[in-house]
Amino acid sequence: MRITRFTHACVRVEHDGGVLVIDPGTWSEPRALVGADAVLVTHEHTDHVDVLRLAGLGVPVYAPEGARLPDLAPLPVTRVRAGQRFTAAGIEVSAHGGRHAAIHEGQPDCPNLGYLVGDGLYHPGDSLHVPDEPVRTLLVPAQGSWLRLDEAIRFAAAVGAAAAHPIHDAQLNERGLASVAGWFGETIPGYRHLAPGDTA
Repeated sequence: MRITRFTHACVRVEHDGGVLVIDPGTWSEPRALVGADAVLVTHEHTDHVDVLRLAGLGVPVYAPEGARLPDLAPLPVTRVRAGQRFTAAGIEVSAHGGRHAAIHEGQPDCPNLGYLVGDGLYHPGDSLHVPDEPVRTLLVPAQGSWLRLDEAIRFAAAVGAAAAHPIHDAQLNERGLASVAGWFGETIPGYRHLAPGDTA
């Protein structure tokens, strides 16, 4: 399985000829979707899903039950719930979690699913839900209005993956990225920073 990191939370997964793209949001590069066979959406926020781009793509889209994505109505959207297993782009996927991490007391959250893809790649979306299945490669959120660095480090430790790569970092400047990468490198075994366009 080959993964290619794109800006913010977007990741392209290629396996046995299938191309699966996770969270192609408004900040990610359009080329992430070239040749895509299916798309996974963790939740409804625009930094994770660009509905206009997907409307023109015409491939199956998988999104959480209850997610408000009205502009996707003409597409073959499959609603997914936590605990469900399915195949997308020829790759086995299981859905985990259920809700977006709390941003601030009293602020509404939304449905959010983490996806365990293939032989153990886990994309949590905007949550720190630890799946009850083994994870080989963790995509660890690096920054967000809902996240502290300490929480991200403890999340990675709880998951215990052999490899970890950052996602959700588009709002960090170069100094912030360097700081987070430094902390992750010191505290998360198997951590390797992937810049947009890098593969693992």
